[in-house]
Order: sequence, then structure tokens, then C-alpha cells
Amino acid sequence: MYSSPEGAAGSAPATTTTTPSPPPQSAPPPANQVLPFNAKLTSDDIPTPDGGVRGGACSGSLVAPQWVVTAGHCFHDVRDRPVSGKPPYTMKVVVGKLKDSDPGGHTAEVVDVRQSRVNDLAVVKLSVPVTDVTPLRLSEVKPKAGQKLRFAGWGSLSPTVIKPSDHLKRGEFTVAKINSATLEVQSVVPKTVENSPCKQDSGGPFFTSDDDRTGTLVAIVNNGPTCPQPGRETVARIDVVADWITQQIGA
Repeated sequence: MYSSPEGAAGSAPATTTTTPSPPPQSAPPPANQVLPFNAKLTSDDIPTPDGGVRGGACSGSLVAPQWVVTAGHCFHDVRDRPVSGKPPYTMKVVVGKLKDSDPGGHTAEVVDVRQSRVNDLAVVKLSVPVTDVTPLRLSEVKPKAGQKLRFAGWGSLSPTVIKPSDHLKRGEFTVAKINSATLEVQSVVPKTVENSPCKQDSGGPFFTSDDDRTGTLVAIVNNGPTCPQPGRETVARIDVVADWITQQIGA
């Protein structure tokens, strides 16, 4: 600590007064460290039956450095039949942002698609791995009625003007019914376009997390009522395909 100068000759030394420092405040985590496993999938060259192209989007989550889980119907041929292998159109994937305008994040393209035969789910390979994000774990246990799940997705903010959001949507749900390969989930608060799935949220994760950085993937968005109408969402269970997913990402 610096000392105060002494007083003039023959006078008493000057006293030193210190002001206590305020306790350190913990800074909020950077945006790219909140739900960093989320993925936004977009395309602008999906072939149409008339020979043209259209845009489209889905949501997903990172489950391995080079693999994302999303909805199977996000990858299809011109007749909307699900396809595997190299997709017939360019699908860009951005991992680790909360808003389009956020710095950082990771951008890649889908180079391979593996379609589940059990439910409407696909695991897709990225052109480059994401090495600084902890992927979601895969749930291997049957969900329970009443279990709380969190939702994240990049879907539309309108039931009529269909385009992906510029920010990550988030909501909270509970498991209402358990089917053989799907779940029915109910929002814990009245639905809005900000807190529940809409068009282009397909593949968005339903997950659990204690720290907003890591977590377990329990299900993914498949379909539901026209947003934001009340009603249950139908989501694809992860536990019934967890072994299959592990085989695909380890191949």
C-alpha cells in the first residue's frame, strides 16, 4: 500500500485513512457460456417440387463434438420423405449463441444424416467439431410423469410469418404422458411464442440442467398445436434411442 507523505518538520505525522474495498461481485457468465450446447439449423436452398428452392430451419443440440441431435423431418427429399447420408441441400449449423448478433459461437455445415427408425429424430454430423462446449448427455432412463424439463429453440415467433427467431427461445414444461417412443409435455405457464415450440423449433431440446452449461437431453421437439395455442407438445424420447445414437456418433 502507498504511504501518505509525512507532515512538515516538527509536526505530528499525518494519519492514513483507508476506505474498505467493496466485496467482489461475481460477474454473470458470458452469453456463449449459457446453454452453449444449443444449435440453430438453417437452409436457403431446399428443393421444391416445381424446381425452385425455399428456405427452412430447425433447432437441435450438441451431443458430441461433431454431432447434433435434431428432428428427422428436418432432412428430406423433394417429396418430404426423410433421407439419410449427405443432405440434398445446404444446412448451416450455429452452435453456442443466444442471439444471432452475439460474438463467438461455432458455424459448421451438416455433412451426414442418420435417421432413427424408432421416432422422428436424426443425428447429424458437422463439417468441423466443436471442441470447447460440453455436449449434452443422453438420457438412458424412462422419464417420469411430472418430471420437469426445460425447452430451447430457434423457431418462429409467429404462427403465420414463418421464419427463425433471432434469439434463443426458452420455456419450462412437465411430462404429462409417456408413450412408447414419445412424450406429451405441458407448459408450466400459459404458452407464448417465446416460451413454447412453434414452426422451425423442430429438434429443439427438452433437457435438464443445474448450471445452464451442462445437462441431459431427455427429448426433442416433434409437433404440437398451432403456436401458441394451449395443449400438449409431442416430443421424441431420447432414452429409447440412446444406444443407437451412441453407436452412430462412435462410428
